[in-house]
Amino acid sequence: MIGLTDIEKRFGDNVVLKGVSVAIAEGTVTALVGPSGGGKSTLLRCINLLEIPTSGTLRIGEETLAFRPGEKAASKDVQRLRRQTGMVFQNFQLFPHRTAIENVMEGLVTVLKWPAERARERALALLEKVGMAHKADAWPATLSGGQQQRVAIARALAPSPKVLLCDEPTSALDPELAQEVVDVLGQLASEGTTMVMATHDLRLASKIANEVVFLEAGVVVESGQAASLFANPQRERTKRFIATLRHEQESGGAA
Repeated sequence: MIGLTDIEKRFGDNVVLKGVSVAIAEGTVTALVGPSGGGKSTLLRCINLLEIPTSGTLRIGEETLAFRPGEKAASKDVQRLRRQTGMVFQNFQLFPHRTAIENVMEGLVTVLKWPAERARERALALLEKVGMAHKADAWPATLSGGQQQRVAIARALAPSPKVLLCDEPTSALDPELAQEVVDVLGQLASEGTTMVMATHDLRLASKIANEVVFLEAGVVVESGQAASLFANPQRERTKRFIATLRHEQESGGAA
């Protein structure tokens, strides 16, 4: 479904991803975990080409694009792959001058050229799915962080992407509001939505992920089924990292 093969990403002399290969099956949830600066968010942004890999190959469904150092990918090819994805950002990034329903409609009307009434029906159905239909006409500034993130999830789902990408979707929220988002993402996972998420939230990752990829210093340290990796990690580095996350979240200090 999604394949990343030998993905390298450089920012000048800084190599952030070093030959990362990950396969993600349709209908599964994959959590990218690891310390800050390990490459999680960069890898996620390479999947939807907000960051263009320096080299390697990306496949989403039937679409494949190869990257080579010094060669610029064609804009039409980048857009073709990007439209297979929906992105949920850490800080919501809703349009402040649009209501909740207008935020969800925006891409359907401006990018996909849907008629406004069709877009409104789709947007309202998605707001209903994430428990936000009663706030359809609310401005983002009047919504809690958890509510804003649920609207952002509806917006990302609007064009029916093949994969939903979530970059630290709960880290800007306090635990109670984060639970709202965990519940919505858990519901989507149970419905078979393909998701890849970069997260420090062990509760989120352990609750809904099927697979986990542990990244550090731009390489995959360990990967496998979530249940076994969280319960019995094989690498000493993974054990230390998971123990640290558990301690932080038990003490209420984790994002």
